[in-house]
Amino acid sequence: MPVKGVISRNLLLASLGARDRALLADSLAPVDLPVETVLEEANKPIENVYFLESGIASVVAGAGDLIEVGLIGREGMTGLSIVMGDDRSVNRTFVQGTGSALRMSAKNLGLAMDKSKTLRLGLLRYAQVFAVQVAQTALSNGRDKIEARLARWLLMAHDRFDRNDFPFTHHFLALMLGVRRPGVTTTLHVLEGNGLIKARRGLITVINRKGLEVRARRSYGVPEAEYDRLIGRPAS
Repeated sequence: MPVKGVISRNLLLASLGARDRALLADSLAPVDLPVETVLEEANKPIENVYFLESGIASVVAGAGDLIEVGLIGREGMTGLSIVMGDDRSVNRTFVQGTGSALRMSAKNLGLAMDKSKTLRLGLLRYAQVFAVQVAQTALSNGRDKIEARLARWLLMAHDRFDRNDFPFTHHFLALMLGVRRPGVTTTLHVLEGNGLIKARRGLITVINRKGLEVRARRSYGVPEAEYDRLIGRPAS
């Protein structure tokens, strides 16, 4: 059933003006997003875009040994290739934390952007923020030690889950960070020993966020500040 009035927890939708939200309203439909739901396949036409309301999606690059290049939660959307005027991405996007979203067809999003310059601008601003996130991920992967990289990832997940605990295994974190599993296990133990997190089987709880920010060092904060600068508070 279409969503009337676009009453959504998605911050990007909330940042749009009332006319632009109304332009999207009849095309949006609520969907559940179970873990491992594929939202975009690499190098294949994008059929739908998703404005996440809860949970998180992972954008991964590579063939065979994948590595995460970006995270999407209720601050954003999938389908940025559509926003940029293309119909596909070289990367794969899938759900890694169970959630929900408002879905619309890529065709209808393109038609809506053709009708509204302000809608296109609002979505392009998010595309800029996501590009900054991807660049900072590459910088962190090449510069930082695993402790800073893992602390950054936990902070980003914490931002998007809106709660202190979330379900992830050591194996999954190793795949996302492109490191060996024993390194993740050892680093989680270090963070736990310093009272920053609690790591149980398949579940991580953030206890001291400020402490994680210190451990993340320079690797966390740039995309978040860019989001505030470009998108900021929700529109009326």
